[in-house]
Amino acid sequence: MNCPKCLGTFKTYTFENIKFERCDNCQGLWFDMLEKEDLIQIKGSESIDIGSDQVGLQYRDMRNIDCPVCNQRMVPMIDKDQFHIRYESCVNCYGTFFDAGEFRDLKELTILDRFTKMLKTLRTNF
Repeated sequence: MNCPKCLGTFKTYTFENIKFERCDNCQGLWFDMLEKEDLIQIKGSESIDIGSDQVGLQYRDMRNIDCPVCNQRMVPMIDKDQFHIRYESCVNCYGTFFDAGEFRDLKELTILDRFTKMLKTLRTNF
């Protein structure tokens, strides 16, 4: 399977019995359906994102990419709690692709992110 952005080769790795793919070139991460959600819950899983933030930024704005599993056009997504995190998702097989550094960033809620989330919660409850 090839990376949808740099066309490097994905290699399969396992963290806490959950398999995921990492590009051997740009270090982007591919998660099959629900792998991302499972890994987010596991302490220390940000360590799987070994790629450089700078390399990730080079590929961040690349759009019109096809899913490496089913070849369908992927949809650009923005994390609901951290608007600066953008990734791609496949509406057919539900896989997701994160550029290098994005998954690590997703696991780290900043003070501003926590404050924004708290304000949303307060608005909904009152």
